[in-house]
Amino acid sequence: MGDVAVGARSGHDGEENRGRPVGSAGPAPDGAPAFGHDSGTEDGRVTDEQSGTQDEGVGGTPPPSTKAAKKQRSFWKELPILIGIALVLALLIKTFLVQAFSIPSASMQNTLTINDRVLVDKLTPWFGSEPERGEIVVFHDPDNWLAGEPTPDPNALQTVLSWVGLMPSADEKDLIKRVIGVGGDTVECEGTGPLKVNGKALNEESYVYPGNTPCSQDDQGGQFKVKVPEGSIWVMGDHRQNSRDSRYNQSDKHGGMVPVEEVVGRAIVIAWPMNRWDNLPVPETFEQDGLQADGPQTRSSAAAALSVAPQGLALAGVVPVVWWRRRRIAAAETR
Repeated sequence: MGDVAVGARSGHDGEENRGRPVGSAGPAPDGAPAFGHDSGTEDGRVTDEQSGTQDEGVGGTPPPSTKAAKKQRSFWKELPILIGIALVLALLIKTFLVQAFSIPSASMQNTLTINDRVLVDKLTPWFGSEPERGEIVVFHDPDNWLAGEPTPDPNALQTVLSWVGLMPSADEKDLIKRVIGVGGDTVECEGTGPLKVNGKALNEESYVYPGNTPCSQDDQGGQFKVKVPEGSIWVMGDHRQNSRDSRYNQSDKHGGMVPVEEVVGRAIVIAWPMNRWDNLPVPETFEQDGLQADGPQTRSSAAAALSVAPQGLALAGVVPVVWWRRRRIAAAETR
C-alpha cells in the first residue's frame, strides 16, 4: 500500500492500447512508463510516497537503511562522561557507603602505620549498627582531644578530591582507635596488664605494638577502672605507650568516653599503599566466652560482608552503568 507504480499516460497511447489484456502489454518505448500491476520506474525501482527514497528491486543491491546508523563515540569523547559518572559515584559512596582516611600518627602501630589509607564503612550505622569490641573506628574529636595538633593545608586539587571522597578528608578533626569497651562494660588496667574487660583478660599480642605493655604505669591515666555508659565506647590505641586515647582524656566532659553518635564508621580495609593491602578483622580475643556483659555479641551481616570484600562495592557500582550504556549504543546501531 505504501509503494505505488506510476500511473498510465494520457493521450494517444491510451487509444493504441485500448482493448489489450492488462498482463500482455508490450514493452514501453524509451522514456515512457510501463503498464500493468507489476510495472515501476524504468530501472525497476519504485518511489516511496512518504519519504521519497527508493527501494531496490529484485536482483538489486540491499536497500540502504532509512536512518543512518549512529556511530559509536570514540573513547576520548566518552572519557569526560565516564569521569563525570565516576565522580558522582564517588560522592555517593563517600556520603552513604565508604570514605577514605589517612593515618597521620603512630598511635595505631603496627596495625596501621603513618600514611596508610583506610576505607571506613559508613553504611551499617544507617541500619542501626553500633561499634563493637575489637573494631577499629574513626570518630570525630569528642572534646578537643587533638588540641595542639597541626592542621593540614591541602591544595586546590586535594580539596576537590577530598570532597568527592577520592582522598582523605583534610578539614575534619577525626581520630582512629580500637574499641575496647561498649555500653555496660567495665574496663580496667592494673600494673602493666593484662587489660581486662568485664573481668576477662584480653590476649593482645596479635595487635599491641611489639615491646609495649597492655597497660601503662603512670599517674596520668594509665591505671584505671571505668564503667562505660550506654551510648558510649572506650577506645585505646594499639601503640599503647604512644597513644592519647580514652585513658588520657578522662578529665573531659565525657570522662574519656566517645559518644556513639560521634563515630563516623568502622575501618574495614587498608587500601593504600598496595603492599599494605589487608582487611581489619576483629581479633579473636574479643570473641571469648564470658567477655560480654550483656549477652553474646553478634556482628551484623552487612558489617561482616564489608570486612570480607569491600572492593566489591566499587565493582557493583561501575558494572551496571557500563552495561547499560553499551546496551543503549548497541540498540541505537540496529535501528
